[in-house]
Amino acid sequence: MSDRLPRVRASELVGRGWLNTGGRDVTLADLRGKIVVLDFWTFCCINCLHVLDELRELEEQHRDVLVIVGVHSPKFAHEADPVALAAAVERYGVAHPVLDDPELVTWSAYTARAWPTLVVIDPEGYVVAQMAGEGHRHNVEVLVSELVAEHEAKGTLHRGDGPYVPPAPTSGTLRFPAKAIALPNGNLLVADAGHHTLAELAPDAETLVRRIGSGERGLVDGGPDDARFNEPNGLCLVPDELRTWLGYDVLVADTVNHALRGVRLSDGHVTTVAGTGEQYMVGASDNVSAAGPRGQKLSSPWDVVWSAELAAFVVAMAGNHTLWAFDGKQGSIDHLAGTMNEGLLDGAGADAWFAQPSGLAVAADGRVWLADSETSALRWLDARDVTVHTAVGEGLFDFGHRDGPADEARLQHPLGVAVLPDGSVAIADTYNGAVRRYADGEVTTIASGLAEPSGFVVVPDGLLVVESAAHRITRVPLAAGERVDGGAHRTQRPVTDLAPGEVALDVVFTPASGQKYDDRYGPSTRLQVSSTPPDLLLDGAGDDVPLLRTLHLNPQVSEGVLHVTAHAASCDDDPSIEYPACHLNAQDWGVPVRVVAGAPTSLTLPLHG
Repeated sequence: MSDRLPRVRASELVGRGWLNTGGRDVTLADLRGKIVVLDFWTFCCINCLHVLDELRELEEQHRDVLVIVGVHSPKFAHEADPVALAAAVERYGVAHPVLDDPELVTWSAYTARAWPTLVVIDPEGYVVAQMAGEGHRHNVEVLVSELVAEHEAKGTLHRGDGPYVPPAPTSGTLRFPAKAIALPNGNLLVADAGHHTLAELAPDAETLVRRIGSGERGLVDGGPDDARFNEPNGLCLVPDELRTWLGYDVLVADTVNHALRGVRLSDGHVTTVAGTGEQYMVGASDNVSAAGPRGQKLSSPWDVVWSAELAAFVVAMAGNHTLWAFDGKQGSIDHLAGTMNEGLLDGAGADAWFAQPSGLAVAADGRVWLADSETSALRWLDARDVTVHTAVGEGLFDFGHRDGPADEARLQHPLGVAVLPDGSVAIADTYNGAVRRYADGEVTTIASGLAEPSGFVVVPDGLLVVESAAHRITRVPLAAGERVDGGAHRTQRPVTDLAPGEVALDVVFTPASGQKYDDRYGPSTRLQVSSTPPDLLLDGAGDDVPLLRTLHLNPQVSEGVLHVTAHAASCDDDPSIEYPACHLNAQDWGVPVRVVAGAPTSLTLPLHG
């Protein structure tokens, strides 16, 4: 890295306990001689899941010198449950030690402000880099190589195994199933995400009929024994009239592959129909590599439904907070709604904000209902004029389990929706472990005590609920529902005190060694700022190029949240290469602030430093 942070001793790793260590605690002294990357994450966060995947190969390549430590710092109340955390570590195949930090003790010691944040510690125990957001794989790889060379020469690098102890393997028909659909033959098709397959079950929702997919992570087309998926989620039956034309019967949102896959039910053959297998990065110049859907990069598609109104499949693109429209017959996939900013903002599709849309369902009137997970919201798209509306939900930091009038009701990170026969909407209220119903402006609870429900199949006598963390499909009758008031909550994070008036916002980004800013195809940086409430900012909101901006905080507003989104691109600095590789770093921050006279007049956010 061209510039490193001043030598500061790393703070001790303090939390409630450890996972993936065989039951023992890990201290910094235990890690001396290793390069350590602290990954501050929370399992609801799609950007955090992207970082887990970015680090997998690096982790495997350097396992004798590099120790990645996940520091789990929860956003939602459910994520502070140690049982839920253990399930998430297993679900996402986390192959390194994880510190459970529910009180944000270690988070605060390292002044983390965003999920995800990476902190690099050298073999002598000094912090040498901190970077927020995703897209840092190349930068970390460069830094690790530099540190290996430096500390091997000094004699301070110790090769050998780290503290990771893999958990005992589990078995069962399903493993963290995500979504399910009913097939024309009466069977169920389940996205068996933890097994990286599709499982066809008999109508009893238990008996395995067949699997489609080898069970190994990967992006491979072919027959049912050879094809590979990577944590598939959403499933959608192709309309009868299109099946012969398209050559497949089911469309699959293959989430970690950033792809849509078509499945032919007659023989289980799998074909990639959209996506390159690489992640769409906001602002990158290479998101489209060729004409047609196979040349378009996608970002963690989570669910998919057919919209007759749009004559296309609607895709919930959780990874960049948008909705897309896929037309297999015309050979197109287009951005439908969402600015790619994370938040809750209604209006015209081109201006709307989403936050990890994760579940979709189409009503008889054509509207597309969606579970907008990070805003704990139930929202809908009017397919006629492509406008976005919110039925339940307040924003990124408000959640709970409260029934009643929709404007007072609260959800907690819902992942699924279904339209019921009477037109009401069932909500898989995932982190509340509940099935909720929205009808006539009111929210009630149909069932509770479920283990992370994430999807539905509507059947004549009720609902089949994909109970993901229990690894099963559960039948729930459609009861009248009752009102539950488990309270409303706000995400609790350390608050930053800032002075009223002018405040200097500085997003720090330094290209890694061998890289430089590259403005040949336009500005290489971008900074967007807004606030909740909007009148917290008298000046400084908006979208511009520089990563340094003067804000003007309203002295009449005592507290709020600054929403900051930053992008910075750098390219390999080698004049002999005609088309140098470029790397995009991006992060969204929601910084809780308190306006206090005499407080600091600057706010520094490390995108990369």
